[in-house]
Amino acid sequence: MNETLFFMLPELGLTMLLFLLLLFKISGKFELSGQVCATLNILYPLLLLGIFFAGPAEGSIFGGMMIGTKLIWVEKLLLLFATWIVSLLATPWLKGHRHAAEFHMLLIAALMGLFFLLSSGDFLLFYLALELSAIPLAALCNFDLEKRISGESAMKMIFSSALSSGILLFGISLFYGATGTLSFAQLPALMDQSPLLIMAFLMIFTGFAFKLSIVPFHFWTADVYEGAPTPVTAFLSVVSKGAMAFVFVTVLYTLFSGMATVWYAAITTLAVISMTAGNLFAIRQNNLKRFLAFSSIAQVGYLLIGMSGSSVDGMTAVIYFVLVYIFSNLAAFTVITLVTAATSRDTISGLKGLHATNPMMAWVLALALFSLAGIPPTAGFFGKFFLITAGAAKWNSPVLIIAALNMVVSLYYYLRVIRSMFMEVTEEPMIRLMPGLSVKVALLICVSGILLLGFYGPAYDWIRAVSFGM
Repeated sequence: MNETLFFMLPELGLTMLLFLLLLFKISGKFELSGQVCATLNILYPLLLLGIFFAGPAEGSIFGGMMIGTKLIWVEKLLLLFATWIVSLLATPWLKGHRHAAEFHMLLIAALMGLFFLLSSGDFLLFYLALELSAIPLAALCNFDLEKRISGESAMKMIFSSALSSGILLFGISLFYGATGTLSFAQLPALMDQSPLLIMAFLMIFTGFAFKLSIVPFHFWTADVYEGAPTPVTAFLSVVSKGAMAFVFVTVLYTLFSGMATVWYAAITTLAVISMTAGNLFAIRQNNLKRFLAFSSIAQVGYLLIGMSGSSVDGMTAVIYFVLVYIFSNLAAFTVITLVTAATSRDTISGLKGLHATNPMMAWVLALALFSLAGIPPTAGFFGKFFLITAGAAKWNSPVLIIAALNMVVSLYYYLRVIRSMFMEVTEEPMIRLMPGLSVKVALLICVSGILLLGFYGPAYDWIRAVSFGM
């Protein structure tokens, strides 16, 4: 029993937070939204430290249905860390919301589903965890209750999740029919390239493609991002997508290693399409959240290039890039949340004159965009460099050339936002923003990560050492 409790420490910690929030909500102890936010902003890092110092639980429980490795432990720490930053940046918005406790309940429930997803050693737990994370996320998308666009975002989130889950479940059923097992430990030995198993793999691949918003499976990604509250959009783009990237690369490298020739062609083709389409559509956007939605689609294309390396370097590059992406994207979303909450402006043109009245906020957003564009010496440059280096192991020159050209194209739309902040003026100047303590902490963490992570070599080396044990 003690071993099982230790094994499930991250999930049990989130469960305790969930029940604590529920008890306080029922008892009426938390009357003010600010109290809820302040309490959670303290409890999240305490749980993070507790999991870190407890160390990884390696092995399996429940007959191999739930597995643990040091790599999974690191991935859970990264997701919990990102959720804490999302909680910090959401504080200004939630202070005026009457359902702050419910917001964090749904956030924790979604994160718990992602934790179970990472630890899945069986397709049954995998599917249940996927649904556990998807349903709270749909509710979070509809959290701006008074806005119709928020309800539309939730509806599209449900439709796309239902479609992807249905396709994924059909692929799982084909695997079970062909092999007679759902266990990840047993499936690799039963894999061959028979038509039925290839069809099952393509179904599962399509399900992942929907979850990662890979072109052409990105249908309503921009609409969901635009309609959801900005902190929820940040969670979707960083935590949810990061977890799916972790699971996807692990499944490809272990479960489907015998089908490498099949999925390599699919991944490289979709990487090129995603990078190109994401960048071209981002150029046309004015809404900041739609802009970042297509930017994230393009970033997934770079992730796929790293995955195509099918090596320890590929796994390391994916995890490192997600870590860099956490700092870069959440820094951008923190500034956008602050601007939107204070001025209701959510467009690129609405950032005109930001540098004149809020130079610090403008520079933080510019730094985040430089990192997303992969401009040295930010951490984003090193993240993309490691992804492309991992992909170069297969010497696929056309894909690497297209990736380099797409990085040049992306400079245009990132610099377009920076031009709006620094060079364009407006008749209605931006008001001076007054970030609270939580926002300042979030920005300090993100800026420090963007500036220091690329130069701190041991971070990459440590992730690579952990990846050897995958």
